[in-house]
Amino acid sequence: MSKNNYKQKNMAVPIEKHNTAAWANIEKKKPESGVPIPSEIQVENAKEYADSNQK
Repeated sequence: MSKNNYKQKNMAVPIEKHNTAAWANIEKKKPESGVPIPSEIQVENAKEYADSNQK
């Protein structure tokens, strides 16, 4: 029986583009965990975007 290899072949294809995400403009990273910390301007932009898209 043949396996469906579609998922394995397409695992490397990203689902989303993160170029415009709030954390795309990384100001610094936490030393131990490597979590990116965005600049304050990017955080404000993300909040404005989220607030404007609420129903």
